[in-house]
Amino acid sequence: MLETDWGRVASDGTVSVREGETWRVVGQYPDGDPQEALGYYQRKYADLAGEVGLLEARLRRAGVSASDLRGPATALRARIADAAAVGDLASLDVRVAALVGDLQQASEAQAQEAREAVEAAIAERTTLVVAAEAIAARDPRTVQWKQATTQLQELFDSWQSQQQNGPRLPKGVSQDLWKRFRDARAAVDRHRREFYAELDEVHKAARDRKVQLVERAEALASRGEDGIADYRNLLDQWKAAGRAGKKADDSLWIRFKAAGDALYGARSARETAEVEASREKIDAKRALLDEAKAVPAERDLASARRLLTGIQRRWDEIGRVYPRDTERGLDDQLRAIEQEVRGREDVDWKRNDPEQKARANDMTRQLTDAIEKLEAELAAAKATGDKRAIAEASEALEARKGWLRAIGG
Repeated sequence: MLETDWGRVASDGTVSVREGETWRVVGQYPDGDPQEALGYYQRKYADLAGEVGLLEARLRRAGVSASDLRGPATALRARIADAAAVGDLASLDVRVAALVGDLQQASEAQAQEAREAVEAAIAERTTLVVAAEAIAARDPRTVQWKQATTQLQELFDSWQSQQQNGPRLPKGVSQDLWKRFRDARAAVDRHRREFYAELDEVHKAARDRKVQLVERAEALASRGEDGIADYRNLLDQWKAAGRAGKKADDSLWIRFKAAGDALYGARSARETAEVEASREKIDAKRALLDEAKAVPAERDLASARRLLTGIQRRWDEIGRVYPRDTERGLDDQLRAIEQEVRGREDVDWKRNDPEQKARANDMTRQLTDAIEKLEAELAAAKATGDKRAIAEASEALEARKGWLRAIGG
């Protein structure tokens, strides 16, 4: 008989495995020696141990479904209980029992995670649905359709990504959410079609109106510069006509602007001709300005006025010059000389006005009397040595003398 720690082989080839204090027959191996018989059943044990190790490794691997391993682990434990194998079956049973317990806990945890993942997925899908419904609920007249279409497509892409990569939702919940999302997309699509159909009508009306404005603007060509006022009125109507669509607006505006350019071109040509014709007039007025420089230097006011009047007469005879900025600059120079002469005349009039003279003479007498009185007071103060009285009399005296000089006394 051959016996080891876990197995023995009887002389008739019967093989047994030790279980605690007893031996359990696992089979016979009559055609071989005891060592071969024992080795055969030890290999059976090794196969079972390998299966246990494999299940333990699979449990530790990330992403493995614990519930999928529970069945094989339970079946393996049942096989170990009466296995025809030689080895420490009790330790294998302990390992498998622990494995079954771990799988039970892992299955419950994974089930909870799966429920939470489904709830999160439902919340995410619901968020997409609510966002799509919000777009569908907007007033079509205020929606930026290009932006809204892009947003809705992004929501749909997110929906598909969640559907492909996320957990499977309960059928009823999934169908209800998809119906809401689909209806929102359909509403947005319907609103967009209605909006653009209405916009087409608006564009058509604006286009027809602008065509009429273009034709009226082009009809002004024969009037030349005289048609500018009417063209401006047409331009105001153009601005109020609304949009006709970018392509139509651009092409019609080219024609409308060309009609206006022709009118303004006629005015520009006229102004250019006037500027050209004004060259000699400008030179003549500049010559008069050179002559007018002698007016302020003329000491005799009457002579200065006669000289200036002659220059003004010849200035008016020359007539207007172009451009307007040049004319204003020349006029400003002559006006400065006119104002200087007028200022001298005002001063002269005031000086020779009888009433002014009478008032000045009266003031002169009053100031003269006051000066004589103050001089007497100053002399008296000096005689007494009263410094304060001297200062006050001196100050008052200088003030009266200054007033007298101011009025020419």
